[in-house]
Amino acid sequence: MRFDHLGATPRIHPDAVVATPAVVSGEVTIGAGCQVLHGAVITAEGGPITLGENVVVMENAVIRASAVNPVHIGSHVLVGPMASVSGAVVGDEVFLATGTRVFNGARVGDRTEVRINAVVHLRTVLPPESVVPIGWVAVGDPVQVLAPDRHEEIWAAQKDLDFLGYVFGLDRDTPDLMVQLTERYGAALARHRDDRPLD
Repeated sequence: MRFDHLGATPRIHPDAVVATPAVVSGEVTIGAGCQVLHGAVITAEGGPITLGENVVVMENAVIRASAVNPVHIGSHVLVGPMASVSGAVVGDEVFLATGTRVFNGARVGDRTEVRINAVVHLRTVLPPESVVPIGWVAVGDPVQVLAPDRHEEIWAAQKDLDFLGYVFGLDRDTPDLMVQLTERYGAALARHRDDRPLD
């Protein structure tokens, strides 16, 4: 299903295939030979999304751009089932396995593998031909790739990246943090109220 969002209409190459139950919303460009499978959601929340050629977006994957962080995915990329890419740049010939998470401001270099359930954190830069092992966390610039049981080291690197400030413009010490976060984010997402279905 395609939607006009904030006055922008998806542009899908005639050689691309988008499954009927997938959602493509807003300023999205999908290149030749792309395959977007059942349940995938590609939503431009105020910033553009570009998929190069021959990108495969598997079932229930989510690709989301924001006004601050557009998404660019290069050519010959596989975005696995239930993977999530938010406001990131992904190079060519990248494999994002099932359940991976790539966060706002991240850059994933060409020919990189992010394996099952691995995380590429906020503003992290993975050089070309990197590997993030199953369930591990890549964090920072320069990047550290850490096992999930090294939480204190992950948090030490992640804290300075300031997820709440960078993504939501909020300070972690705000007394009513979740009240402000949900109200702000909810108001931004409510802009979908005026979306117009195109299919």
